[in-house]
Amino acid sequence: MPHPHRRTLLGAGLGLVAATTVRAASGVVRVDDPRLASLIDPAARLHTPFSGGRWCEGPCWAPAYGGLVFSDTKANRIRVLAEDGAVSTLFDPSDNANGNTLDARGRLVTCEHRTRRVVRREGDGTVTVLADAFGGRRLNAPNDAVPGPDGTIWFTDPVFGITQPEEGVLAEPEQAARRVYRITASGTVEAMTDALDQPNGLAFAPDGRTLYVSESGAALNPEAGRAVIAFAVAADGTLGPPRTFAQVETGVPDGLKVDAAGRLYAACADGIRIFAPDGTRLGRIATPTAAANLAFGGADGRRLFIAAGHAIHAIDLREPATRG
Repeated sequence: MPHPHRRTLLGAGLGLVAATTVRAASGVVRVDDPRLASLIDPAARLHTPFSGGRWCEGPCWAPAYGGLVFSDTKANRIRVLAEDGAVSTLFDPSDNANGNTLDARGRLVTCEHRTRRVVRREGDGTVTVLADAFGGRRLNAPNDAVPGPDGTIWFTDPVFGITQPEEGVLAEPEQAARRVYRITASGTVEAMTDALDQPNGLAFAPDGRTLYVSESGAALNPEAGRAVIAFAVAADGTLGPPRTFAQVETGVPDGLKVDAAGRLYAACADGIRIFAPDGTRLGRIATPTAAANLAFGGADGRRLFIAAGHAIHAIDLREPATRG
């Protein structure tokens, strides 16, 4: 999750009622490839079930917790958006939580900026620390997390959370690099790659053989990377060399998700960009403000939730995005 001022500088600060109205009137789905029509109706509309946040992030569909769990990072809370549209607070404070995911047993795993750690939060509020250091030094600011094909937890560790006072505590990095890490079943924290400048969102292909990671370095340095990077995943979980899967012209890619058909969705400054497994750009779902992250959910798995600034948006797909 890059610095909000940088998002504004990159043309993301469009959060005006007028802008929302214009987008709604002209439609939000842009089709770049006819294959997109099988996924989403080009006339589909964006709905906004929640607009009372300060900086929404880390959406995660979690029925056991009441619906869509999401972080309101700057407000220091984790909230839940229920199917009926009701919003409640799950954890307050949340230690400036950002990314959320579920582990293999359906428990909530959260990346915290303030504490610079990855934790498991039980429904009763019990917190178990899964990762807070590597090589005897504190992590930077864990950003996003995802379960690996074997049930391990993978997470990214850029520096965004220690450079913005509203999202944590200002600090100098203790790690020599910004890495993607894996937490093994035994609790060991392993460094998987340091090939990216500022790794951000991450997601696995359905077969577990490809890992996608957002390179968001350009949020801090305009000359740095702004792309989705792909890594081949070996049977033991080790990663092959990085390759560019998709380039972003402006802004930076943030949260990532992959649907059951292998299509990749990237939260970007101009909305959700959707790519075929071969990297072909299928189209875009425009959002009024920069999209930070996304999640598939709903009772039938056809609803796409988008965290964007102060709001959670939703749009329905034509087919279930998750594996049943």
